[in-house]
Amino acid sequence: MQRRGLLIILSSPSGAGKSTLAKRLMGWDPSLRFSISATTRAPRPGEEDGRDYYFRSRPEFEAMVAAGEMLEHAEVFGNLYGSPKAPVEAAVTEGRDTLFDIDWQGGQQIRNSTLGKDVVSIFILPPSIAELERRLRTRGQDSDEVIRGRMAKSETEISHWAEYDYVLVNEDIDRAEADLRTIVCAERMRRDRQPGLSTFVRGLNREFDAR
Repeated sequence: MQRRGLLIILSSPSGAGKSTLAKRLMGWDPSLRFSISATTRAPRPGEEDGRDYYFRSRPEFEAMVAAGEMLEHAEVFGNLYGSPKAPVEAAVTEGRDTLFDIDWQGGQQIRNSTLGKDVVSIFILPPSIAELERRLRTRGQDSDEVIRGRMAKSETEISHWAEYDYVLVNEDIDRAEADLRTIVCAERMRRDRQPGLSTFVRGLNREFDAR
């Protein structure tokens, strides 16, 4: 029976493990696909249009927003980023699941969109703020100034935890991954995501009538 695809939104403060869990989830189920974002920034070496991003000029991007062709969008450091609606709508209709690694603002826009009923939103929390900072420093990617900025931003991000369908505390990455898999499996089986069930049950009833 064909089911509707899911829009799986993962959000968290930087350092809580969102990206790692997203990669693990896709390794567990290769049929999952990341939503490819559109952006107005220039391609970096090795990046390809349609594979890494949809590269658009600012006027083209703004025209897409005006036409309602974006599920969500935001401006970050002078460049526009957003999730085109058409490929996600096609995936939902075809029963394919799309994974979004976005912040609470993007998640809010998608939940309020025409595809809101297909959203499963999951927020990842750290076990403590001290551990969150430790993880940011351990990965060795950012300067002290950047880390302070990320920590300051994390308070605002965490304040939106109650807007999500599920909340996971990532104390142990293996346990968090297992819980994430459980959520995805259960959501795929929801009755309202399986439009073919009504036809199937009518067939069962006809078998009763034929007895």
